[in-house]
Amino acid sequence: MDGSTNDSQKKKMTHRDIEKLRRQEMSVLHASLRSLLPLEYIKGKRSMSDHMNEAVNYVKDLKNKINELSSRRDELQKELASRVSDSGSSSNNCTPSRVVIHSCLGGLVVMISSGFREQGFPVSRVLEVLIEQGLDVVNCVSTKVNQVLLLTIHTEVSDTTCIDLPGLQQKLTEVIP
Repeated sequence: MDGSTNDSQKKKMTHRDIEKLRRQEMSVLHASLRSLLPLEYIKGKRSMSDHMNEAVNYVKDLKNKINELSSRRDELQKELASRVSDSGSSSNNCTPSRVVIHSCLGGLVVMISSGFREQGFPVSRVLEVLIEQGLDVVNCVSTKVNQVLLLTIHTEVSDTTCIDLPGLQQKLTEVIP
């Protein structure tokens, strides 16, 4: 009998230790999740389930923002393509390059249209200029429409007011042939 009570106590101790480790691991994971959520999603919320629900809401909001920005990008690309095609240039190789920069949530959208040229397009030089200006390039999409190259670059920056938009536009215009 003494051996069976000893085994029972060992099982209880093992179970207690495993449960303690599980709770500690869950606590670490919960803290990690909390650190990823913006303050407005966890403000005033104390329970773990509230934080989980707010994390789900945050992911849904991010998906909606992505969809909105994607549709806005598509609209801007169509607008840019129609402007380029409306310019009426009969020789597509002579289409002048154009740089348009828009502010967006947390960064800038740089749109460049350029007539397709045999010598190519200096995308690496454009990205280099953006990085020199302190912008973090998040996404870069290029599309060729009617012999016109459309380049859309999404960037992030902590403070858009620190960026000289006309100066940046001028630098990018100088880089493009």
